[in-house]
Amino acid sequence: MARSSSVTEAEVGISCFTSALPGFRGVLKHRYSDFIVHEVARDGSVVRLTSLDLPDQCVDAKEEEKAAPAADADHSKALELFGELCGEADCHALRGLLEKVAAGGEGDFSPVMLSPDADKAHRSEVHNFFKKNFKFLVTDTVEHSDGVQKYIRVRVGSEAGGGRGRGGRGGGGRGGGGRGRKRKNMNGSDWGDDRPFDSRGSSSWPANAGKFLRFHLCKENKDTQDALGVIGKMLGLQSRSFGFSGTKDKRAVTTQQVTVFKVPANKIAALNKRLYGIKVGNFCYVKEGLGLGQLMGNRFTITLRGVVAESEDMIKAAVDGLGKNGFINYYGLQRDDIKEVREHYKQHGDIDMALRNFPRHLVAEKAILQCLRKCPDNYLQALKGIPRPLRMMYVHSYQSYLWNHAASMRVEKYGISQVVEGDLIYTKESHPGEATSVGTSEVDGLTNSSEIDICPEAIPEENIQSVKLVDSEDLSKGIYSFEDVVLPLPGSQALFPGNEVAEIYHEMAKKDGISLTENAHGVKEFSITSMKGGYRRVFQKPIDFEWELMTYTDDSASLAETDLDILSKGKLTEAKVANEPAASSKNSASNPPDCKMEEPLATSMPTSETRLEENKSIGSSDTLPSKLAVKLAFTLPASSYATMAIRELLKDSTSLCISMALDDC
Repeated sequence: MARSSSVTEAEVGISCFTSALPGFRGVLKHRYSDFIVHEVARDGSVVRLTSLDLPDQCVDAKEEEKAAPAADADHSKALELFGELCGEADCHALRGLLEKVAAGGEGDFSPVMLSPDADKAHRSEVHNFFKKNFKFLVTDTVEHSDGVQKYIRVRVGSEAGGGRGRGGRGGGGRGGGGRGRKRKNMNGSDWGDDRPFDSRGSSSWPANAGKFLRFHLCKENKDTQDALGVIGKMLGLQSRSFGFSGTKDKRAVTTQQVTVFKVPANKIAALNKRLYGIKVGNFCYVKEGLGLGQLMGNRFTITLRGVVAESEDMIKAAVDGLGKNGFINYYGLQRDDIKEVREHYKQHGDIDMALRNFPRHLVAEKAILQCLRKCPDNYLQALKGIPRPLRMMYVHSYQSYLWNHAASMRVEKYGISQVVEGDLIYTKESHPGEATSVGTSEVDGLTNSSEIDICPEAIPEENIQSVKLVDSEDLSKGIYSFEDVVLPLPGSQALFPGNEVAEIYHEMAKKDGISLTENAHGVKEFSITSMKGGYRRVFQKPIDFEWELMTYTDDSASLAETDLDILSKGKLTEAKVANEPAASSKNSASNPPDCKMEEPLATSMPTSETRLEENKSIGSSDTLPSKLAVKLAFTLPASSYATMAIRELLKDSTSLCISMALDDC
């Protein structure tokens, strides 16, 4: 069944190209590895998964955790004092926990629940006792489901994985916070607080280690939130405990940085054997967590299959043209495949059926329907049922809609070869090819991103004052080019162009019954005037642009190496060398006995190398026709859509190219 987006590119203002060069046909995202994304960190480095090993600091922390109880193996004096403080029953329970810890191993150390204690002052005394005498243990107070009895819970420090810790600061990866609900927990017990313990108060964390663990997350066919949800579930953490710079595409292979508060690297690294389609590595401890928008951009490796053109020279001209001429920096479409569900609800009004069939990531749709089920005619309240950051996205989407139409008008009326009077220019000094950091909002973490990190403002808020109107004096000096031209996303602080392009904003808004200058309906958060606004460059060139023309015969063969492929190749090579006795004896110094080799990744995820080896005989068969593919590699700022670059190359809607790939699956 053909899958198509609910709107076309032309309907959202995507209609122009930067060059008149003819395009060619190609299929986008036939395989996940046809769309590879590497985050570009703020320091300009490309984020890749290159190692699954633990950092030296992490090993020290792990050994410190194991050694802490052994350093004072005789706890008899402390236990005697504890018995006087809490009684023999609690002393016996604590002794049992200490014996388990002393035995070592990686097994679970179940928490000890002390006797009910209604005296807050006494509970404080107990907490302080543990901080002084058992620094490798951590305590908190939990409430029984009856709402009356309170208990002190005792855990081993290394088990306190920071369940409520913030993954990042500045808007990303916020922790759960708040009090525990009085309910049965997953094990069916009556404890009112079944949350993982907050390790921020634990003194067992190594003093020389940063409080945040940063790691590289490589995933295939999963969006960022889903991948972190899987990891969080295994660790007993909520997905919002993790900090990250932005969501990455689902139908792709992507690598990005993630942070989490006070979780030892060995705990997350141990998950690699159980994770499918996900790998984590490149661990290090840092002082600060990541927040949304804290990236420079993304490095894309995109393979177009089934390329059809009149000649290879035409392909070469089109690709070279993209590198030279760039593309219109449109906001791209966000795709979904649940049109049938929406149509069914529209026809039958069956809210329960729609709620059952909507995917989990459709937070807004489900929130609206849940409110309508309670109050069928209260549509405003239903809209307010959407989480606030996501509600803001609707205004941002309309801003983007107006921006796209304005960009098309600017190109159609004035072309792309020159700056004209009345253009808005971004004047901040920067390197011509530099992918500058972009401003983002809290919306990013909740969206099901198509390919990039969605942001409402493509120029940082602090740089808004660097935008000016071009006058005749500027034109005579010739100091600006089309690459400097920006257009506004309407808002209370955004300037409009001083030429005819400004008219399209007001004309389209008026047609839709929307005012860009006043709040006509009284609902502030759904008003353009409640937003500051921003600016976005009209033109974007791909940075560090590379490409190659390839031939292949097997549609199932991967044509680009992912981080997982490269890692597996290295592990397989190491294993082959290790199996050679002579080489093993010569190189024993570089592989110390206590350095355990990771299992090849191929055991949990087939790699392109494996697939290519398997298909080599098929690929060389004379019975299969040879096909063309174009592989592109380039970097874009975080606010730019790679699919818009591909659209310029093919001179066609990328939605159709993706649909062709999906229909062939």
